[in-house]
Amino acid sequence: MTTPRVRAETAFGCLALAALGLSACGPTPPAKPEKPSVATSAADVGGMAALISAARKEGGLNTIALPRDWADYGGLIDGFEKKYGIKVTVSDPNGHSEDEVGAVARSGSRPDAPDVVDVGDTFARAASEQKLLAPYKVTEYDAIPSSQKDPRARWYNNYGGYISIGCDARRVRPCPQTFAELLSPEYRGKVALEGNPTRSGTAFASVYAAALANNGSFDNIQPGLDFFAKLNRIGNLNPVPSTSATVDNGRTPIAINWDYVNLGYTDQLRGRGVDWQVSIPFDGSFAQYYAQAVNKNAPHPAAARLWEEYLFSPEGQNLRLRGYARPVLMAAMAKNGTLDKAAAAKLPTVEGTPEFPTDAQLEKARKAVDQGWPKAVPGESPPGREVLTGRPEF
Repeated sequence: MTTPRVRAETAFGCLALAALGLSACGPTPPAKPEKPSVATSAADVGGMAALISAARKEGGLNTIALPRDWADYGGLIDGFEKKYGIKVTVSDPNGHSEDEVGAVARSGSRPDAPDVVDVGDTFARAASEQKLLAPYKVTEYDAIPSSQKDPRARWYNNYGGYISIGCDARRVRPCPQTFAELLSPEYRGKVALEGNPTRSGTAFASVYAAALANNGSFDNIQPGLDFFAKLNRIGNLNPVPSTSATVDNGRTPIAINWDYVNLGYTDQLRGRGVDWQVSIPFDGSFAQYYAQAVNKNAPHPAAARLWEEYLFSPEGQNLRLRGYARPVLMAAMAKNGTLDKAAAAKLPTVEGTPEFPTDAQLEKARKAVDQGWPKAVPGESPPGREVLTGRPEF
């Protein structure tokens, strides 16, 4: 145990060094810098400057399932490439959280393996259990709420949002604003999910939101399955998974998706004559976050860790905000003055404090959806952006 005398002497030594203009105090660097592949913090490789240098030498970053119109991944990828001169490659941009974890598991140490993943926290937990992820504490790790990160730093949530209803106001009048309204006969064949909820986190979260809108709970997702069974039975459920392309061409005039995705469509398609309106249904308010993690066998281990540092930096978090996603460090940034207030003011107003299901509740709901969806909506829809409760995909 360090005695008060030793602590006092240490403090005196730091003051003396400061007086000489030196900066040896603070986190003690390792006697010998670690390789990026085993580094659990930037300090392990000798600090951020050393991490940046190592990442630039690697020259590339392999990512997977990152659409440019999703939570401003376009801006983040462009910003990272410009800032560090590292080329970002995106495979399977419209893949699922399930696809991401599967790709990491299958690829082993191949040079084309994903360096990082962006998945729902449930998928992140599953990947941790499979020992696929490398522990790494980003600089802002301590500022991430404890409920939004793994205590061993194998994953941490980065951004989130609310399930919303998007509607093409030129094709649909009036636009629905609640789950209850989606059952109206004028919406026959118009209501689309992002994919199949047994594979897509977004669609899974949509079922959860529908459950909350129909007297369900985090412990009981069955009313959500019943809701979509009825929506399908009366002919209102559209089997086409919604994407920016199907919204643009009118194939999915009503789409249930995360608010940041639907709001992104509003900006993206305004110049193409699409009047896309977005509502967060008050009868089924459901929020969740997406997690980041490093592949333990990342072929570009330094770039992978630098990417995570970028995503949790004020620049990265504000880019999330400009993409209508809620950054996980939003409260901390508002407090320290780094938050983009103008972008924050554009977020939809949501009443109350969001609540989140526990791991046990999510696992119970996942099993219920896996077993119940094929009965509720016979025939599997083509896959969507992610997968089951994690992404969330959330």
